[in-house]
Amino acid sequence: MPNGADTHCPYCALQCAMTLTPAPDHGAGAAPAPAAEPAKPTAPLDVSGRDFPTNRGGLCRKGWTSASLLNHNGRVTEPLLKGSDGVHQPISWEQALALIVAAVKDTQRQYGNDAVGVFGGGGLTNEKAYMLGKFARLALRTSRIDYNGRFCMSSAAAAGNRAFGVDRGLPFPVADLDSASVILMLGSNVAETMPPFVQHLQGARDAGGLIVVDPRRSATAAFTSDGGGLHLQPTPGTDLALLLGISHVVVHEGLVDSAFVEEKTSGYASVVRSLNAFWPERVQTITGVPANLIRETARRLAQGARAGGSYILSGRGVEQHVDGTDTATAAINLSLLLGLPGSARSGYGTLTGQGNGQGGREHGQKADQLPGYRKITDPAARAHVARVWGIDESLIPGPGLPAVELLKSLGKPDGVRCLLVHGANVVVSAPDTNAVTAGLRALDFLVVCDFFMSETALEADLVLPVTQWAEEEGTLTNLEGRVIRRRRALTPPPGVRSELWLMARLAELLEAPSSFSDDPETVFEELRLASAGGLADYSGIDYAMLDRGEAAYWPYPVGSNGTPRLFTDAFGHPDGRAVMVPVKPSKRASRSFADDSLALATGRLLEHYQSGAQTRRVAELLAAQPQVRLLIHPATAASRGITDGDYATVTNERGEVLCRAELSNAVRPDTVFLPFHFPGQENANRLTEGATDPISGMPEFKTSRVWVRRAASTPVPAVLADAGLPLHSKEAS
Repeated sequence: MPNGADTHCPYCALQCAMTLTPAPDHGAGAAPAPAAEPAKPTAPLDVSGRDFPTNRGGLCRKGWTSASLLNHNGRVTEPLLKGSDGVHQPISWEQALALIVAAVKDTQRQYGNDAVGVFGGGGLTNEKAYMLGKFARLALRTSRIDYNGRFCMSSAAAAGNRAFGVDRGLPFPVADLDSASVILMLGSNVAETMPPFVQHLQGARDAGGLIVVDPRRSATAAFTSDGGGLHLQPTPGTDLALLLGISHVVVHEGLVDSAFVEEKTSGYASVVRSLNAFWPERVQTITGVPANLIRETARRLAQGARAGGSYILSGRGVEQHVDGTDTATAAINLSLLLGLPGSARSGYGTLTGQGNGQGGREHGQKADQLPGYRKITDPAARAHVARVWGIDESLIPGPGLPAVELLKSLGKPDGVRCLLVHGANVVVSAPDTNAVTAGLRALDFLVVCDFFMSETALEADLVLPVTQWAEEEGTLTNLEGRVIRRRRALTPPPGVRSELWLMARLAELLEAPSSFSDDPETVFEELRLASAGGLADYSGIDYAMLDRGEAAYWPYPVGSNGTPRLFTDAFGHPDGRAVMVPVKPSKRASRSFADDSLALATGRLLEHYQSGAQTRRVAELLAAQPQVRLLIHPATAASRGITDGDYATVTNERGEVLCRAELSNAVRPDTVFLPFHFPGQENANRLTEGATDPISGMPEFKTSRVWVRRAASTPVPAVLADAGLPLHSKEAS
């Protein structure tokens, strides 16, 4: 096996650097844990933090424990076919490939090419994301491909593209934040979602300039205490109105950077007109944020921009709404009024969530994109990619369906009948998961590639074992737009295959045009060519330079030195200007609940990641958060006869969640909070709805209407079938 490697954490987009070395004795021969207890495998690799600009040697507890999954006793190591009794049994790879080919051909013969679909993931390497898009369009000949990043970055991406002409989460290195005196954090709890990021907020906090917008008193919001800054706690769903109110103050108190606006933007006059109705006192009645705090926020941002540097950072809290694109646009408009983007000491950015959330949306697994962040409807883009692939342009299908619409089509007469899932656990992570699960069960054939029997894999007809992060080579692109290397530190178990190998073999069996390599570096070389000249141009990057440790920020055309900081000279539109777009709150987004219903917000915990398919299998992380807990205000709980630790039901027309109540003043009385990492009866996404932003396709995750009641009885603990991991704690109520 390899002698360890310098690589990066498999979890969030901060992509903290780490070194993996073989553990002296990882107890490979140890007996599995009893079925009623959490599995406690000994990691085959030791993890140590490595100095890198994003983490500076630090790791969060997820990173420190990441290697323990590499030899977990629940690992899938051979293809598994579900029998008529519902039990998955091992089969050979030859049989598995033959079944997929037959299912694809039979489905398309009966229902057409688009009856086969692909659902990808924001954790796939650049090479796999690129090849997945090519595989779907050429080998499967379908337009029906999208990915779970639609649930994460789509609104921020749509807003960035229309304002700046380009979407890169942070258009500057994260270390630039260190010198800021003011940072406005919009709907992001980095203290729990990416803890090493917090060090980059310290300068602003020391200056009293950390401003956090969050309906919940999150761990990040708590950093504003003791003179660290301000916490603005708006009514859920009113972030857009709040941003318009702050912008109103900037305009009407003469805080606009007029020279910047005149020289580098368009649309100013129409935006100013749109702000007239949002004076602070009116915005206070909409959002619940005091007018004086609205004014104070505007003034601090303007002062910081003129003195020590101001940054505006947005996260999923303000973006995962049906008006998420417009809310992100309002944040961008505010940053442009203040002259922040492209400045040497200020800026605007959005915090990418998933490990390769940035690269994963650049190279073709989105429904409407081709590699290099090209639009699939652009004739020039299609012609360029067709030349690289060596095919006629007519073979490339048109745009498909965004993720929520794709999932809604499952099993329908004119929808997807055969689905391949890569790097996603939609049974837990998608909105309205009861409907999604029903759709999966209505499919003629479901294939899931995973390391474990995730909740989605349990629904699959065929489960394929694929490599984990430390068993593969490749590249990812972190939240700064910096391309980094993933290096193999461990030989995968026998029977496990890379998705690149899988796609290459299937493409051959399906007689696809073009070539499909299973070598990551060969695939990256093709990606370079396919991305050349696009917005996300990787053509000047290669493995050799990344292995030398050179910083590689896209766009990186051949012959350049890359672009650590975007917009220093011009924006991405043809005229070089940023576009300010007037926006206003929708009636639906600003709805109020008049009866005893509450607004449900969902989010992440420090100990778990995304759907929890990995972190719920790490004993230390599971022990810290063994079950879902409903954060509820004491007064709200008292009015429902709920005391701390009671079981409660959270219900609406889509489903029901059973959870323990945790009384806390950190949430507003009109709001409750659930993490979304848990499956089954504890799955918060049973309650979220499939309504989406009309521009980005982003689901409404943050303001679902729910009713909360004390549970009538104590639930029976549930367990994960493959690893004996409890989903409810064993303690009695």
